[in-house]
Amino acid sequence: MLNFSTDNDDIRFCLGQMDMDQMIALREGDFAEAKAYDFAPRNAAEAKQQYNAIIDLAGSICAEYVAPRAKVIDAEGNRLQDGEVILHPALCQDIAVLRDAGLMGLASARKYGGLNLPQPVKTAVIEIISRGDASLMNIVGLQEIAETIEEYADEAVKAEALPRLTSGMDTAAMVLTEPDAGSDLQAVRLRAEPVDEAKGLWSLSGSKRFITNGCGEVLLVLAKSEPDIAGARGLSVFLVKKGEGVRIRRIEEKLGIHGSPTCEIQFNNAPGILVGPRKRGLIDVAMHIMNGARLGIAAQSLGIAEAAERAARDYAKAREQFGKAIRKFPAVYEMLAMNRVEIEATRALTYRAAQVVEIYQANDELAGKGDAVAKTKVKELQRLAAVLTPLCKYYATEMSNRVADRAIQVLGGSGYMKDYPVERHFRDARITNIYEGTSQLQVIGAVGGVRSGVLRKHIDAILPEAEGGKAADLGAEVRAMLPLYDGAVAAMEKMDSETADLYARPMVDLALDIFLALLLTLQAGSGSAHKRAVADAWFAAVRHRIRENAARIGTASRVLVEKHSQIIDG
Repeated sequence: MLNFSTDNDDIRFCLGQMDMDQMIALREGDFAEAKAYDFAPRNAAEAKQQYNAIIDLAGSICAEYVAPRAKVIDAEGNRLQDGEVILHPALCQDIAVLRDAGLMGLASARKYGGLNLPQPVKTAVIEIISRGDASLMNIVGLQEIAETIEEYADEAVKAEALPRLTSGMDTAAMVLTEPDAGSDLQAVRLRAEPVDEAKGLWSLSGSKRFITNGCGEVLLVLAKSEPDIAGARGLSVFLVKKGEGVRIRRIEEKLGIHGSPTCEIQFNNAPGILVGPRKRGLIDVAMHIMNGARLGIAAQSLGIAEAAERAARDYAKAREQFGKAIRKFPAVYEMLAMNRVEIEATRALTYRAAQVVEIYQANDELAGKGDAVAKTKVKELQRLAAVLTPLCKYYATEMSNRVADRAIQVLGGSGYMKDYPVERHFRDARITNIYEGTSQLQVIGAVGGVRSGVLRKHIDAILPEAEGGKAADLGAEVRAMLPLYDGAVAAMEKMDSETADLYARPMVDLALDIFLALLLTLQAGSGSAHKRAVADAWFAAVRHRIRENAARIGTASRVLVEKHSQIIDG
């Protein structure tokens, strides 16, 4: 039987490189939940067996059921009828299969019906679902709103909302964007007016646009609760249920991700319940959602890229020109090889980011309970997570677009036709570096941690392992690259703010090239011949690029700062 888990050794490789025992200990404690839930593990070995079984179950479902239905869902999409979204029957079948398999509450607590998976294992499942159908991932991934409700809502709200979310009986949406407030969420205008503040009851009026799965039953809505306070402090988050006062005005006609309904929503005195502290909706609650979304979209991008790369590879093996398979031609195998290298580099980065987020969240919870050791760790982990999540979202989504583009090129004219899936993967990939924060915003989010030394400190912490492994020569080369990193940071410190913003992307690209070189060196240190080949190809590709970006930053030109208006406006 086909299985998107067992046919992809790299997922297990990345998970195998982690200290899974540490994550299990943080998440499971003394395994006391085994006494209350018969599906809870009794020890670390059982936990690992469960994780592998869940990943394999997702792989089987997505290969056997989800992927074969993706083409018809993409072609026919969903429809709007009398203010209600009617999901495609095949999409409903996909959701039902995952619901029946218990895969709709991946990281939520067991007491609400969730699987309590660590973030890296959840990331693996999300990647696999995305490989089957990227649209379906948007629905499954948004179930992580349950984690935000679990973190911020009161017990009555949790008891009512979470079991239905984790079981998959309800689906969800994070409702942030408005027609006049895209990336600038501080400009949100949808109004929230108190009805009974003692009970946390409010009334919401206004409109939201570009809302992924806006037809979901549970909506977390960012609204302006303080009319006299400008900016982030004027916003709060509310849980609104589908129904009274909520109407879907339209489903957007999109380039890709056709199975995922993107909605415009009208709120007319819709009843809402305050979630989290008042005036902290954007600062705390929405950012909690967005950080998880970055990892989710990075995993989605990996799944799309994996599907596109495999389709191109299979075609190149079968397609013959001039008497031999086209994969034998350097012009073709270069594209195939770089697709594989970039996917594996991205997986190393994304799973490491997920690991850091997992350890940070666990220590944050322990710190909140008074654990002194956790309190000393949590701030540093928070800063590291804050730089790794935008880095992986930025790199993964840009990578997915490159891989899908190359896949079409490998197939040539056939790739442009709907007879093959790569044109769908190309269309699906294009949204990933736009939604949940554009690439430009991810660069802005990451460059502070790149320049401040947060990422550099992490590199210093793990570099000795690379230098002591079976790829020590590559580890030494990484160390030799670090003066270029440091020199670029020093050069940026001398720039005015606008010039520094202009050169943020090459700074982030330089840091990523070095950091990914380090991660791939660690993988090559396992002794795997395949991983050594991947690392060698990465180093060959980035050596000149790192020098070029360092030189570009060191000799920064202000031409665009001074003359962009003349160039653009004539």
